[in-house]
Amino acid sequence: MDSLGSLSAFVHAAELRSFTAAANHLGVSPSAIGKAVARLEERMQVRLLHRSTRTITLTSEGVLFLERCRRILAEVEAAELELSQTLAAPRGKLKVSMPIVSMLTMPVILQFTDLYPDIELDLDFSDRLVDVIEEGFDAVVRAGHVADSRLISRMLGQFSLVLVAAPEYLERAGTPMVPSDLMRHACLHHRYATSGKLEPWPLYEGETEVRLELPTTAVVNTIEPLIMMAERGMGIACLPDFAIIDRLASGRLVTVLSDFVRHTGPFRLMWPTSRHLAPKLRVFIDFMAANLFPMHPS
Repeated sequence: MDSLGSLSAFVHAAELRSFTAAANHLGVSPSAIGKAVARLEERMQVRLLHRSTRTITLTSEGVLFLERCRRILAEVEAAELELSQTLAAPRGKLKVSMPIVSMLTMPVILQFTDLYPDIELDLDFSDRLVDVIEEGFDAVVRAGHVADSRLISRMLGQFSLVLVAAPEYLERAGTPMVPSDLMRHACLHHRYATSGKLEPWPLYEGETEVRLELPTTAVVNTIEPLIMMAERGMGIACLPDFAIIDRLASGRLVTVLSDFVRHTGPFRLMWPTSRHLAPKLRVFIDFMAANLFPMHPS
C-alpha cells in the first residue's frame, strides 16, 4: 500500500478494532492491513495499536494520530468527490441491503437501473439487521426503527400493520369480531430474524392494548411466505400494508378487526455518516425518496 493507503488501513483497523473487518471493508487481505500499520509504526517509531488474539486497541499515541488521519482522509475524499461530480453521470459499484419484500422495492430498483446504467448495483435481500459499516454497505433500506449513531437516515414513507385473511378462510372459519375471537382461529406469525421473538400483533380495545397468547398455526421469519400462506387460506396474518396492496385491491386478501388494530411505522433509507456523499449514493437516496412511496412524501 502507498502512504495514503496505509493511513486508510490504520483508520479502518482502529475504528473496527479488527484487521479482518478492515480488510473486508477495503477489499484486501488482513495481512496487508497488518503490514501497512506496521510500516506506519516503523516510519514514525511509535506503536499505534495494541494487538491481541481477539481484538486490537489504540495506544495513547494512536488516539492522537487517528484524529489527524481522519481529517486527512476527509479532505482527500472531498477532493475526489469534487472531481467525480464533474463526470456526466454517477457511476461505480453501489452495495445496498434491501428488505426481502421485493414486490415493493424491485419495480423502483429497475427504474433506477434504467435511469443510471453506469451504477453497478450489488443488492443483498435480507430481513436481518446488517452491520452497515462492518459489512461494507453503502446504504440499507429497512422498515421500522433502527438505532445506530453511525448512520444517517431519511424517511421514505410510512406503513401500517393490518390483520388479513383470504375470503375463503373466513367463509370456512368465520370472521373474528373482537380480538378474543382470534383464540379460535389459525394465526400465522412472523418471527424477528434478529431476536427470534414473535412479532406482536398491535391489538387494542379503546386505549387499552390487548395481550393474547394467540395460536401459532405457523411461524416464519420472512414476510413473503406469510403472504402466500394467508392467500392460500391457511389462516389470519399480521402484515405490513405496503406488501399486500395489490392483494387487498383485488380482494385476494381482506382485512379483519380493522377497528382494533393500531400501528404505524417508518420506512427508512440509512447510510454511514459522512460530510460528503458520493454522486452514486446521492442519486440513489433522492430517487428512492421520490419513488418508493410516491403517495407518502418524506
